[in-house]
Amino acid sequence: MKTDIEIARESDLKSIYEIAKNIHLPEEHVIPYGKNMAKVHLQANQKEQQQKSNLILVTSITPTKAGIGKTTVSIGLALGLNKIGKNAIVALREPSLGPCFGMKGGAAGGGYAQVLPMENINLHFTGDFHAITSAHNTLSALFDNYMYQTRAEANGIKEVLWKRVLDVNDRSLRYINSGLRGNANGIPQESGFDITPASEIMAILCLATDIDDLRRRIENILLGYRHDGSMFTVKDLGVAGAITVLLKDALNPNLVQTTENTAAFIHGGPFANIAHGCNSVIATKMAMSYGDYVITEAGFGADLGAEKFFDIKCRKSGLTPKLTVVVATAQGLKMHGGIPIEEIKNKHIEGIEKGLENLQKHVENLRSFGQSIVVAFNKYATDSLEEIQLVEDYCRANGLGFAINNAFTEGGTGAIALAEEVVQMIEQNPSQSLQFPYTDEMSIGEKIKAVATKIYGASSVSFSPAAQKKINQIQATAMNLFPICIAKTQYSFSADAHAYGVAKDFSIAINDIVINNGAEFIVAIAGDIMRMPGLPKVPQATKIDLVNGLVEGLS
Repeated sequence: MKTDIEIARESDLKSIYEIAKNIHLPEEHVIPYGKNMAKVHLQANQKEQQQKSNLILVTSITPTKAGIGKTTVSIGLALGLNKIGKNAIVALREPSLGPCFGMKGGAAGGGYAQVLPMENINLHFTGDFHAITSAHNTLSALFDNYMYQTRAEANGIKEVLWKRVLDVNDRSLRYINSGLRGNANGIPQESGFDITPASEIMAILCLATDIDDLRRRIENILLGYRHDGSMFTVKDLGVAGAITVLLKDALNPNLVQTTENTAAFIHGGPFANIAHGCNSVIATKMAMSYGDYVITEAGFGADLGAEKFFDIKCRKSGLTPKLTVVVATAQGLKMHGGIPIEEIKNKHIEGIEKGLENLQKHVENLRSFGQSIVVAFNKYATDSLEEIQLVEDYCRANGLGFAINNAFTEGGTGAIALAEEVVQMIEQNPSQSLQFPYTDEMSIGEKIKAVATKIYGASSVSFSPAAQKKINQIQATAMNLFPICIAKTQYSFSADAHAYGVAKDFSIAINDIVINNGAEFIVAIAGDIMRMPGLPKVPQATKIDLVNGLVEGLS
């Protein structure tokens, strides 16, 4: 089979104006970025149509190094729905350059289920990530300057919470010392970098409803504490307007197309292991303004992305999915069933049987949110009929929808069965009203414990002195009403990346708390998770090149 980039290059792209016309998006709201990409004015939102649209969440079992293909399923489902005569649009996150050149590679789907132009989407796209990075670091520089200029004042800044960001994987920047070599170079302090998808400004962009809400949230960003214990925010710094100016274009969602020329909105890009893992509320609602069925995705497994999609994005935006699709693969199930990665392409019935425990735990969690579920089995050439039948029998016996997805090799035609299963489930047994594992009124510590015990299955939760101190600071403020976002390894229900399957009798250690007062959620750092990833021994960058003017090795 051809590579992803070969398929993308051979696809017949239509003008972005034609893509907009096909979904009845008025041309005056389209801001072109070349022939095949555009931003869309926020005025194009249609609230009445949003109420009629069927929102579908795509999530997965716990990911493994074997891969899951969640984005391919999301795009494939949109293609399949259009194949059976439905008006479907996919709404996804933007890829980060860090994973593109690191371990994962691109994030624009795969095979014949991609969003295009994939080279642009995977690289600089319309500049949203650069705008967020620039806004974040401009704020860092302005805050540092404020501390420098007011360093002689009695009630100056005692504790700094704001770091810097960069959209690369660079472990050397996690912890740094800045302001060295004399008074003229600033105030010496310990600092560090997070990756841009973990920036609070990324989260704000993805949760803001309009430009005024964006500015309000930026004003509320907590930068640090004064000597008297009072909070110091961007509003105190007086630069919310300048930061908003840097983000005014990035706030508009991006319109592109699939390999079969259907519309796709791609906007925002927080990771689900270290951030809240969902595309922007604005893009989701824009897609719902023009699509009868809208497919969106939450990062990594359902314990991370789906939980945060419900507890943060839906709780705050009012969105309610009609259905959740859980992606599973035979190879992933085998790894959760204890089969070594070297053997997962071989037939292992017992590995599948044991691995289904991981799927079962995710199903239980999703049902606790009130969700109806269809399992999308992402098929690989090495899968045996007996293994596939075992998974289908399990799903049917447990009241789950089931369909094989072949969109990677066949495009929309390969996702027709999945599309039909999804439509039938929505018509006959749609999801109930959302039910949450915690209430707004519970303390931050109680919220963390609720997710860790109810969703992850932890037996206990512990807090470091630093984390407990920040929880105590939050307790007496309005921030105590915020939802929580646990930063945790994506490879396990526990904080141990090697505990595959369904971890038992484990404790979750919360080592730090990050206050996102502008994004309006609290991040709890579990275990040794890092908000700035490192590069693998052989980065994906070693495979990427420009040959005769064409990008090669990007997938």
